[in-house]
Amino acid sequence: MPRLRIDGLAVSCPAGTSLLTAAVGAGIDIPALCHDPRLNPAGHCRLCVVEIDGAARPAAACTTPAADGAVVRTDTTEIRDLRKGLLEMLVAHYPADAPGRAPDLRFHRLLTEYGVRPTATAQSSRVDDSHPAIRVDLNTCISCWRCVRICDEVQGQFTWRIAGRGADSRIVPDSGDTLAASSCVSCGACVDTCPTGALSDTSVLTLGRPTEWTRTTCPYCAVGCEMTVGTREGRITDIRPVLDAPVNRGQLCAKGRYGFGFTAAPDRITTPLLRGADGQWRAAGWDEAISVAVTGMRTLIDRGGPASVGVLGSARATNEENYLAQKFARVVLGTNNIDCCARVCHAPSAAGLAAVFGTGAATNSFDDIDLARTIVVCGSNTTEAHPVVGARIKQAALRGAGLIVIDPRRIELARFADIHLRPHPGTNVAVLNSIAAAIVDENMVDTGFLARRVSGFDDFGSFIGAYTPERAAAITGLDPVDVRRAARRYARHGPSMLFHGLGITEHVQGTDAVMCLANLALLTGNVGTPGAGCNPLRGQNNVQGAAVMGCEPHHLTGSAPIAESAAPTAAVWGAPVPEARGLDAMEMLDAAAAGAVHGLWVIGWDILQTQPRTPSVADALAGLDVLVVQDLFLNETARRYGTVFLPAAAAFEKDGTFMNSERRVQRVRAALAPPGLAKTDTDILCLAAAAGGRRASFTYRDAEDVWDEVRRVWPAGAGMSYARLQQPGGLQWPCPDLDHPGTALLHQHSFPGIGQRAALRSVRFRPSAELADTAFPFVLITGRELFAFNSGTMTSRSTTAALTGVTALDISPDDAATIGVGEGDAVRVASRHGEMVLPCHLSDSMLAGTVFATFSSPDIPVNTVVGPGRDHVTHTPEYKVTAVNLQPAVDNCGVKAPTAPAGRPPSR
Repeated sequence: MPRLRIDGLAVSCPAGTSLLTAAVGAGIDIPALCHDPRLNPAGHCRLCVVEIDGAARPAAACTTPAADGAVVRTDTTEIRDLRKGLLEMLVAHYPADAPGRAPDLRFHRLLTEYGVRPTATAQSSRVDDSHPAIRVDLNTCISCWRCVRICDEVQGQFTWRIAGRGADSRIVPDSGDTLAASSCVSCGACVDTCPTGALSDTSVLTLGRPTEWTRTTCPYCAVGCEMTVGTREGRITDIRPVLDAPVNRGQLCAKGRYGFGFTAAPDRITTPLLRGADGQWRAAGWDEAISVAVTGMRTLIDRGGPASVGVLGSARATNEENYLAQKFARVVLGTNNIDCCARVCHAPSAAGLAAVFGTGAATNSFDDIDLARTIVVCGSNTTEAHPVVGARIKQAALRGAGLIVIDPRRIELARFADIHLRPHPGTNVAVLNSIAAAIVDENMVDTGFLARRVSGFDDFGSFIGAYTPERAAAITGLDPVDVRRAARRYARHGPSMLFHGLGITEHVQGTDAVMCLANLALLTGNVGTPGAGCNPLRGQNNVQGAAVMGCEPHHLTGSAPIAESAAPTAAVWGAPVPEARGLDAMEMLDAAAAGAVHGLWVIGWDILQTQPRTPSVADALAGLDVLVVQDLFLNETARRYGTVFLPAAAAFEKDGTFMNSERRVQRVRAALAPPGLAKTDTDILCLAAAAGGRRASFTYRDAEDVWDEVRRVWPAGAGMSYARLQQPGGLQWPCPDLDHPGTALLHQHSFPGIGQRAALRSVRFRPSAELADTAFPFVLITGRELFAFNSGTMTSRSTTAALTGVTALDISPDDAATIGVGEGDAVRVASRHGEMVLPCHLSDSMLAGTVFATFSSPDIPVNTVVGPGRDHVTHTPEYKVTAVNLQPAVDNCGVKAPTAPAGRPPSR
């Protein structure tokens, strides 16, 4: 560890630390313009020069390593004169009025400190206002190239380029034209790093620079990025990534960076609403609205028993709020009819991983991406659905890690992959079995690991022989040579890390496919070790947490079976846990359609737009006597069938915690007050509990008070106090006591509840009922796109709406020619269950015979055509495989459907 002196101060630092980093760590500020801690040091600007005893000339502190015994001076007269001269060169063409317009920018503060005044005049031709979120003003560009480097080194998008040479060099987007027409994914990293305002956020220019900043966790996907939220006069004007966050390391995606406008959307509901006998909504006070909601549910319970009502928790709500939702269902309503939207996405991940490993959660951490020699991405368009993790995987591949992509579509990561397997949709079990068969057939198993940690290999070996790549090819459509190449890469070049998404789980064999992934890890010893494991990429910000908190019919907090944890939970609650079997979300809707469930309390989940078979869901909801909707907006569920609407606070308006995909619990902090009369879900549920006669069981001082009760009923989370969660990145469970550091890696020595050995599972392939035939020759896959999130509740009301293309049907050019349609033409998509009309987008990413659509627009009811197929274990719907027929729909439209906005691709 080098020990040196900087400006007379004794400093020690790890070997390899630069002088700049060492100085910053000691509280010594050295000016630097081309430096960003997220980037490799470049030494372009030379502003960070320092004097070192014994050196012939000043050295750039960012590229000079700290040496033991060095004596460094950072602020001598000679150094200041040198810096002033450099600054004078940088402002040769800099607008004179720029520092006054944004005096707080780093570059402008340096100009003031060193007495340097620019004198140039701005040219309008150097301004690009084409992008809805980012303004480009090259009048203030000083050629530090930080934007270029961060786009390359961190995001891996390579949007910004350097054009020209010498004094004529400048940055340009890869489109050669405007930023809006480029490959920009709107992560905002270039804006974050720009020291001059050449790249700036439109929201700041429009709404003003923030006056307060609040650290919190992103409310979008379950990557769990930490961010600082900038507010001014009660409104969010800017969001920036947190540099010391272990999950995102100073990155955000377009949704986290620019998807905050929904908080101030004009259609935000801020007062309780009741639907009158005439079918119209009217405003109400909280006392009346809560009374109507609770009295309505109690009346149904008196008439039909607790089984006649149910509660649906929210993956957008905090852990504390979901804990209260399931407690409200069980203590106040007396029912185990409680679920959350994990049911329709990653319930198979939890079930499959728990069946094999004993814990239904990710085995490893995102940091292990840097340790993996091989990464396998199955059924996840990661750079669009989980962009920050996608960028980390992309960067790992660029550094030399092997990458295998298993997906019918040619997603962005496929461009960086060594091997891309494109199976027929719905054949995941056969695909993964064929990889396992190749591993066994070519003797690539980890015999030592099998001997120590795995059981059932002999039976599995006999079973898996039926799925050799050559035999499975008729099912999967894959070239056996490619399958064997993938098997060799995964088995022989470890540690190997598996990531999977909804392309694995949203099938009739979703749980089975997850168990097949676990088989691969067991066969090769890629579990319980860094850089390996099985890792689901969960969808919404707190979908993991909602389920773990007990928003499931058969589990209490900690995903503990009711039979095992009812007694200790009841002791903490001071109330019994219902014994009757509960219904999951799919079963509740079935029961509603059958007239057995008459009331639902739905929190933060637009089930009408997101559930499959939309007409059937509508019929079920129409038959309810009471439908309480607790949300930010009058979503489709509320608008059409709600009887009571309770306005809720957004994630930016509350305190609590979220739980990300890697079991990490992180703090959520309020940056704003809820608008109008809106309340947090905690406050709403406590009011409802009091109205239901259970006030004493729902008396909490704040979110921390709720969390402390969670810790009492969840042994694996007992050590995660709010005080400890204040640290960057929070803690990962299991964390059983206050001295425990948290668990980044599961199953190092044993499998919880199972023992030292896990059993291989012999999983047979069972085809979906949604088989293509002459009447329905195409297979529709549904999913997300980069700029829209789920049903669009938040993104459609933010700047991201302008980035989102037209919701379209992606189809291969050959298939489009076969049915006689071109780009933007309207297509009627008919399945055995329903039909819709939407424009088509010709895409080379599509496999012949497959088409793709998102479901983020309520104007295009994509889920209308999805069938009744469900995972046989968890009842998760089969969103990813629907047999459809395609026909031109000119008779419906008369003209071509609208194309995407200029410069933006259609939604995909």
